[in-house]
Amino acid sequence: MKKQKHRISRCVAALAACAMMTAAMPIAQISVSAADLISNGTFETSTSGWGMYKESGGAASLSSDNGRLALKISNTGKVTYAVQMFYDIIPLYQNGVYRLKYDISSSVDRYVEGMIQQNGGTYQAYTWKGIDLTSEPQTIDYEFTMEAETDIMAKLVFNCGLQPKDGGELPEHVIYLDNVSLELVDDSNVDYSATRPYAPPILTDQTGYQTNSKKIAVFRDITDQTEFSVINADTEQVVYTGTLSDPKENVSAGETNYTGDFSQVTEPGSYYIQCDNLDDSYVFTIAENPYDAMLDDSVRMLYLQRCGCSIEDADFAHPACHTGLATIYGTSDTIDVSGGWHDAGDYGRYTVAGAKAVADLLYAYLANPSLHSDALGIPESGNGRADILDEAKYELDWMLKMQASSGGVYHKVTCENFPGYVAPEKETAPLIVTPVSTTATADFAGAMALAYEVYQESDPAFAETCLHAAENAWNFLEQNPNLIFENPEDITTGEYGDSSDKDERYWAAAQLWRATGDETYLATLESMMTQTGLDWALVGDYGNIAILTMPGVEKDSDVYTKAKNAVLKQADKFLKNSQNSPYGVSQTAYNWGSNMTIANSGVILSIAYQLTGNAEYQDAAEAQLHYLLG
Repeated sequence: MKKQKHRISRCVAALAACAMMTAAMPIAQISVSAADLISNGTFETSTSGWGMYKESGGAASLSSDNGRLALKISNTGKVTYAVQMFYDIIPLYQNGVYRLKYDISSSVDRYVEGMIQQNGGTYQAYTWKGIDLTSEPQTIDYEFTMEAETDIMAKLVFNCGLQPKDGGELPEHVIYLDNVSLELVDDSNVDYSATRPYAPPILTDQTGYQTNSKKIAVFRDITDQTEFSVINADTEQVVYTGTLSDPKENVSAGETNYTGDFSQVTEPGSYYIQCDNLDDSYVFTIAENPYDAMLDDSVRMLYLQRCGCSIEDADFAHPACHTGLATIYGTSDTIDVSGGWHDAGDYGRYTVAGAKAVADLLYAYLANPSLHSDALGIPESGNGRADILDEAKYELDWMLKMQASSGGVYHKVTCENFPGYVAPEKETAPLIVTPVSTTATADFAGAMALAYEVYQESDPAFAETCLHAAENAWNFLEQNPNLIFENPEDITTGEYGDSSDKDERYWAAAQLWRATGDETYLATLESMMTQTGLDWALVGDYGNIAILTMPGVEKDSDVYTKAKNAVLKQADKFLKNSQNSPYGVSQTAYNWGSNMTIANSGVILSIAYQLTGNAEYQDAAEAQLHYLLG
């Protein structure tokens, strides 16, 4: 049983690392044979597929109007792209010839730019036209050749912001768009093979497997094969031969999959899998501790995300960035909010996302402190404390700066707009601290109360600071219900919005009860049962984890029973999905951020195993990790 607990603690820590690290790209199934690459170009019923971007003072709304797309503009802002309407995602293949067609008009005479461009990077335009609009609809209809490298995620954009050609600001007006189509009319010079990444027919966890874990390989592109072999990569000897499962339709992947169980291979070493005429799998390892390097790398990755200090690294080094004072939105007051981590895809720093990441780190540490070293090559390495705690403290120090004197916590600090594709020290626009929100405040309270527990031994003074801050945040929450954040009209960076702060308050109450034993928090907690979620928007399961792993908690109490039932209900759903998926995945939808969702479900499955001893939960938890790693 001791080995089993050690095995699951490694899995929990690795899944927590994946939850921190993953920021998934959207998955787009693109068919180049489609006659029209714009799925909604007539707007008969909705604006589906179309979006709007605003920045630099631009103000507008998007709707459908009598079968047209209507962009109502009340302020053109300060730059040409201060107001955009756009359509994601458009595949453009190098050397393909395309025909773009649309009808466009405006309630006032004005100039706009229509283009298909790179969606990020340098935002280069692959095709561009300047258009003088009047109230009379005009048809734009032309062909162009995609001369740049293939871009399967290009974006159709109309820049409707401040145009120098218009001579200044315009009165409120509406731009109408209709009958939009984009066709690939000649692909005779397109090399499609160059655009498709290699898709291995035999899939395994590319990092590896623990010696006694369940090991499943997934096979695709099968013809008449019925067996597979596991090969020792060092000796080239067959160590195991197994039988493929019956075929299983995998609707989400558009595949027919077979699986092969090689759990009987337990000897540590390097291996790969063969199956008749299919390409061999990638080499993987079987070891007692195959994920140690990944755990170290996940902490090192967060060091590379540090803001406000110089970063030393062979590839990602940069001087200190964002060191100036930030202005509190709507005031002339400035404060020091240097430090913290850059967000996953930009240089903003967000309290709700930071609190989730800190909780993942600290609970990963608590799952098995012995897994975490003090030699990862961060500035604090060698100080006698695990580097994972030093890295979490870097974020916690920044979070403390985000707490106002009222106890409330500012939602985020960013510039007015995203900076584009530049190094962090090149983002030099003024920093803005946005207003306090109760979601940020409650997340802050939960993370700080957890930090109090974790740092008591290594840094008792810091631990007390964290608890005091958590209690001040809670006092603010009691006096301020539901201050839900929305981006001000002139700020376009990540919103991390929400519709309710109930789950955040639940986590805060649970964590503060665990930290202090104060029955006041327990009473509040009992009135809120139960909340779920390990995402940045739904964090209730951090409260459940706090209760279920609380030292000395009464396991027959109502609060424990409800938290346990909430976790097991989710785990049963995840287990069923995992067992029905050839890839063992707990989720049935793959949207933005789905890798984090999958990692989170692995954590819930791991906790369900710890609560029940049911090995099916443990196998499913590890299946999430195997999916994420290859």
